[in-house]
Amino acid sequence: MKAAVLGSPIAHSLSPYLHRAAYAEMGLDGWSYAAIECGEAGLPALLDGLGPGWAGLSLTMPLKRAVLPLLDEVSELAVAVGGANTVVFAGGARHGDNTDVYGIVAALEEAGVAPPKAATVLGGGATAASALAALRELGLAEATLVVRDPARVGETAEAAERLGAALTVQTFDKLETALEADLVVSTLPSGAADGFADLVAARVPAVFDVVYAPWPTRLARAVRRAGGTVVGGFPMLLHQAVRQVELMTGRTDVPVEAMRAAGEAEILRRAGRGS
Repeated sequence: MKAAVLGSPIAHSLSPYLHRAAYAEMGLDGWSYAAIECGEAGLPALLDGLGPGWAGLSLTMPLKRAVLPLLDEVSELAVAVGGANTVVFAGGARHGDNTDVYGIVAALEEAGVAPPKAATVLGGGATAASALAALRELGLAEATLVVRDPARVGETAEAAERLGAALTVQTFDKLETALEADLVVSTLPSGAADGFADLVAARVPAVFDVVYAPWPTRLARAVRRAGGTVVGGFPMLLHQAVRQVELMTGRTDVPVEAMRAAGEAEILRRAGRGS
């Protein structure tokens, strides 16, 4: 069976290392997992060209929202979030799901972060919508969203409404007023949070930064220096991939630690500290 991760750019993806490690440990000798460069414009034709030997796809930016109208069935969670990062081919149909939410919840729980009483999400894209859903699963029905341009958060605001989450939107120039929280989730790209790392670290005891490379980020280092708890993007990536393997293979004996080791080894290799 075949599987792959799609996105643009895609060369940096760790997903092949995680999924291939799972296949090897599970004895799935006939399974393969590739990384395929694909933008929104090329997605319909790519999906149409996949044959019966395909088990599923992992989707990264910018495809999580673009794939929804191309699917036969979409899980309630993916509908609510407004994005699917997983496609499973079964029964001649394309089934969409969202495992990012599971990955965020699992990463926070693994790090021992208590369910927050107040949370702030930095950024307003598809990952921010998944973060809001994860907070909802942890029992928090309201959150603050900090963005550069409030006019561009329409889809995420709609996701919050579908999730039944009350959303307050704030801009970065007023970030300090949005940090009355015990958890900050940064969905910003690498380097984008550098300018306010010290401010966040001084005000918030726990931070989940979705960046996994280069790691640690300036934000992560600042929070650690301040004695706070930091959760990086790799645990989220790992656990969402674990759930994807379950969905694509139909098995529950997914080797989490083998996948973790493979991903960490590749991160070290890329940083020049591995073999």
